[in-house]
Amino acid sequence: MTMPYWRLSGFYFFYFALLGALVPYWGLLLQARGFDAVAIGELMAILMATKVVAPNIWGWLGDHLGHRMRIVRAASLVSVFTFAGMYWARDFWSIALVMTLYSFFWNASLPQFEVITFSYLKDRVSRYARIRVWGSIGFILTVVVLGGLVEAHGAEIVLPAVLCIFVAIWFSSLLVGDPHPEPHPQSQQPLLSILRRPAIIGFFIAVFLMQASHGPYYAFYSIHMKDHGYSETLIGQLWALGVLAEVALFVVMHRLLDRFGARRVLVASLLFAALRWLMIGSLADSLVMLGIAQLLHAATFGTFHAASIHLVYHYFRGRHKGRGQALYSSLSFGAGGAVGSLASGYVWQGLGAQWTFVGAAVVAALGAVVAWRLIDREHDY
Repeated sequence: MTMPYWRLSGFYFFYFALLGALVPYWGLLLQARGFDAVAIGELMAILMATKVVAPNIWGWLGDHLGHRMRIVRAASLVSVFTFAGMYWARDFWSIALVMTLYSFFWNASLPQFEVITFSYLKDRVSRYARIRVWGSIGFILTVVVLGGLVEAHGAEIVLPAVLCIFVAIWFSSLLVGDPHPEPHPQSQQPLLSILRRPAIIGFFIAVFLMQASHGPYYAFYSIHMKDHGYSETLIGQLWALGVLAEVALFVVMHRLLDRFGARRVLVASLLFAALRWLMIGSLADSLVMLGIAQLLHAATFGTFHAASIHLVYHYFRGRHKGRGQALYSSLSFGAGGAVGSLASGYVWQGLGAQWTFVGAAVVAALGAVVAWRLIDREHDY
């Protein structure tokens, strides 16, 4: 089975280009519409919260019905039409409804597409990063270009930009075919038995805490930078710098995993995250220190995600592959991201930016302890 490298990469390019529009600039759009920190935190939490439910529903369908690309295509098309409702939504509840609908279908796509990618890769798992890197490139291009557009035309320009990217995601999904189905083992452990293992419980706690620690970053980083006098263009460049470091990391990621093992890489990622949040919260007046903090994105997302995907691949096999990816997405980016975004809104409103990022650093450090103690040491090599 030939691996369609560029077609797989194209889907990642547009999927993460959408994140490059939503994560840095959605909060600015909401702020421009008059919402306060608590409301922004609650609305941003919706984007994460739908990842708790959606990937598991679609993961179950994918594992039992097959034809995962049909699910990806259908979800991508519906997300186009539901997002269009943002042109009419103005008050908190109408915006919350539209965000719930489009993110429910959008969040269905990626876990299923990850399974498709690994089906094409087969035993070449360490090469995943060379496909996934195109998602980072899409994020960088979007965040830089859209930053300039927001500065020139205002935050409402985000709406047509996001709608166009949704259409591009759907179109790119049409170009990827379903891989040949792989035979499942006749006898497999029930999923619940796998989930009871202490190592897997520790893994899911660690990734939940990592993404919870990202809550202030995803919801308020751009607002935090703007409060310190940085322009939207420069803010976009700072976002892009972080993902550029991630791109460089993805090129050599397979060597890091081969040398240090997924467990050690995951623990190091969590410790670097704690350091990064302290720098952003305390040293925002120094552009140099902000630049260094953004370079740490290579660890807080790049090595973290690659190590996590590696562990999920080894923990969940056969008919459990789709639900394994769905659980990783829903418990980390979903539940963790939602709790982090929601809590950060309240802490930001009550205690301010610095203490919000200090709290994020503590959460990440706790995740490192959990990963070090509970994830089995066989993944050190």
